[in-house]
Amino acid sequence: MGKKDRYLVGLDIGSAKTCALVGEIEDEGGVKFAALGAAESKGWRKGQIVNLDLAVSSIRRAVEEAENIVGVPVESALIGIAGGHVRGVNSRGGIVLGQRPRDIGRDDVRRAVEAAKNVSLPEDREVLHVLPQEFFVDAQDNIRDPIGMVGQKLEANVHIVTSSAAATQNVVTAVNKAGVIVSDTVLEPLASAESCLTQDERELGCCLLDIGAGTTELIVYSGGVVRHSAAVPIGGDHFTNDLAVGLRTPIPEAESIKREHAWAWHEMMLQDTPIEIASVGDRPPRTVFARNLCEICEARANELLTMVRDDLRRAGFHSQIPAGLVFTGGGARLRGLAEFAEKLFKLPVRVASPRGLTDITEGVSQPEYSAAVGLVLYGARARKLAAQRSSGWTEKLKSIFAGN
Repeated sequence: MGKKDRYLVGLDIGSAKTCALVGEIEDEGGVKFAALGAAESKGWRKGQIVNLDLAVSSIRRAVEEAENIVGVPVESALIGIAGGHVRGVNSRGGIVLGQRPRDIGRDDVRRAVEAAKNVSLPEDREVLHVLPQEFFVDAQDNIRDPIGMVGQKLEANVHIVTSSAAATQNVVTAVNKAGVIVSDTVLEPLASAESCLTQDERELGCCLLDIGAGTTELIVYSGGVVRHSAAVPIGGDHFTNDLAVGLRTPIPEAESIKREHAWAWHEMMLQDTPIEIASVGDRPPRTVFARNLCEICEARANELLTMVRDDLRRAGFHSQIPAGLVFTGGGARLRGLAEFAEKLFKLPVRVASPRGLTDITEGVSQPEYSAAVGLVLYGARARKLAAQRSSGWTEKLKSIFAGN
């Protein structure tokens, strides 16, 4: 493996920040944290590009910072896709294997999954992921891996993630214009799940909420596979804007106040302390109390969590997540939000930081970097699977030629 091939880069391009995280593949197969480049995102709104040149500039700054640390040019990267334009749908399809039962091969599984994903989509939509859930061989159901089994009919349940073709292409264009080739596009909560969820949570059933600046993406796992994905049009910036308007203070000041003093639930607030805040224009600073901040943030938190609960109920998964909810993303750091969600959902809730990379620094092991870390882990796992498949074919060819 050449020096360049040892590195994997995840590009998390959000509404607030753009991160280029570099991981180095180790000889024993693990992935080591190598560098993080970050820049303020400009030209973005709610997960979509509104100014291409500004977006390209942000990506370039983040990539150059990472390059300077590792001393290797970033040529390709996995990019995260998120925003209100992302949709998930479950589908089922299958194939007939023949008039008599026979062994099921990898190609049969691929054709069954292709049949299951054959749903009609509007012209402006494109398929981002096809995630197999379970297979059915004749009368036997809930099969994880049907390869090697015998049957006449093979069916598959899949979860299809679609996105706006234009929105996704704009992200790819921005990354290309910044001098980076897109090696893969990955749904951001899928990447965050890679770095945040335990196998027990995936098996028992849980919902991961990736609370970004402009939107909140959610993904539901049960039985070890993805069952549902959606996006809610509320993120951390909405709390900041509410504080800016309600307290009549500049947005940078509102963001600072939110991080240092705000609570999302009044029952968690320990004391009603006075807080001095800047006014708009040349007006003198004013004093507000912690309860004023809490009233503003709690109303928005209630709206966000209610929208998530309603989405899960519509999809039929509100009673299928006994492992509870896992919060990540920068917005998950709002104090009291997890406890408020526990009260509302009557389920366990935890705030997750990314894991899975060796030598990760404390500064990077924070909820806002879960997607970036997850993109690198996703890329490493995909590369490992591809190597296993190719080595499998090599062994098969060797045995054929040895037999001849």
